[in-house]
Amino acid sequence: MRILSLFFLLLFSVEAVAWQVTNNDNKNRVLESVENHAEDLIHLSDEIWEYAEIAFLENQSSAALSSFAEKHGFRVTRGVGEIPTAFTAEFGSGKPVIGIMGEFDALPGLSQQTVPFKSPLVENAPGHGCGHNIFGAASLGAAITIKELIQRGELEGTIRFYGTPAEEKFFGKLWMIRAGLFDDVDVMMDWHPSNRTEADVQSSLALVDFLVEFHGQTAHASSDPWNGRSAGDALELYTHGINMYREHVKPTVRIHYHIQDAGKVVNVVPDYSKIWVRVRDTKRAGMQEVYNRVVEMAEGAAILANVDYNVSLISGIHEVLPNRTGGAALQANLEALGTIEYTDEEEEFAKGIQRATEKPEIGLDMQINPMKETAEHPAGGSTDVGDVSFITPTIRLRATTAPAGTPWHSWAVVATSGMSIGHKGLVYASKALAMTMVDLFENPELRDEVRAEFAQRKGDYVYEGMIPPGPPPLDFDQD
Repeated sequence: MRILSLFFLLLFSVEAVAWQVTNNDNKNRVLESVENHAEDLIHLSDEIWEYAEIAFLENQSSAALSSFAEKHGFRVTRGVGEIPTAFTAEFGSGKPVIGIMGEFDALPGLSQQTVPFKSPLVENAPGHGCGHNIFGAASLGAAITIKELIQRGELEGTIRFYGTPAEEKFFGKLWMIRAGLFDDVDVMMDWHPSNRTEADVQSSLALVDFLVEFHGQTAHASSDPWNGRSAGDALELYTHGINMYREHVKPTVRIHYHIQDAGKVVNVVPDYSKIWVRVRDTKRAGMQEVYNRVVEMAEGAAILANVDYNVSLISGIHEVLPNRTGGAALQANLEALGTIEYTDEEEEFAKGIQRATEKPEIGLDMQINPMKETAEHPAGGSTDVGDVSFITPTIRLRATTAPAGTPWHSWAVVATSGMSIGHKGLVYASKALAMTMVDLFENPELRDEVRAEFAQRKGDYVYEGMIPPGPPPLDFDQD
């Protein structure tokens, strides 16, 4: 069995050249369709950019996307997974079912005008520092082109767009998975705005978010502090324990925290404190081990400070399960599509952002990057796409929407996400995704090979979502 597993890993780690996909009439049709819809898609993206709504509060953004899908003949189901802003939009019937995901939530405090220097549109307001306004619009654009081919009888099966909220904070896809919304999907498509264009065959970091609260006894901080039991002391002891622990975890581990409440005034021994903690590792198993240890530390801090405590799980996500077979098909379409071309003005805008963020002034990455080897322990962030990739095979794209070296989750990404650099990435991503979906609909052998790799990589692992019972935390205090 071990020899067989190693064989499959070697098979999927090389550049997969079995799928020499070529342009055909349907691919030419989707390219033409994206061009025909480009103006409306850009308007939709800019509309969502202006709304800039954060996790679970994306009411206008969700309405804009779902209404756009409905206008184009999709059957729309809103409020799925117990999330008012989550929805599905599908067209066609029967197999195969090809899904495509679209995110649309913004990040707090990143409001920015479309200028190459930091200049908030509204001080302290949210902004699309991860380009999700482009993400949802481009994915829906690709879905529309496939819908048109199914409607004309050129393709058979079902195209389904997933409007997936709250990726930046609570990981809304987890509740959509729990509702069984991905169970019948044969292959899923996904993409993300980036500073480079490539078929994404890398994993991500598994993650868990939880709250720790300490409860003590108030007292006058000067006249009788001996009558107090300080929740603030417990919080400090807890963070000290975490920081001491950092030396003794593996290099792949990341631990973050955000102190949300440590008392209100200086002359009262605080009886309450709260901290949001996040643990990551490149594999779910490694993350779980560190998570268990950090939770135990909360009890130790509570004992030392003589206070009570409680730990509340918010949510946790898996690492991405890559798919090199699907990535190779996507890569071939990128090569056929060619590079994005930029104007001198766009290059100067990009260099202005690089100057403002103290990065080398090299402009935009216009090349189609080769498909990399899949790293065992990747660097980078986390995404709830990882959990979807454990339910159904997921093919992923990165497309250039920001200058090379741009700090992500920053004002700089907001700036390019609302102007022509982001718009060009939107149109390009929509075309590449649509071309690859044509391959998936037309070639059952490709679907079979994508699913075979998925089955091999997943092995006998039984997926279990890491969320507490009950509905999503829609009423969570986001201040």
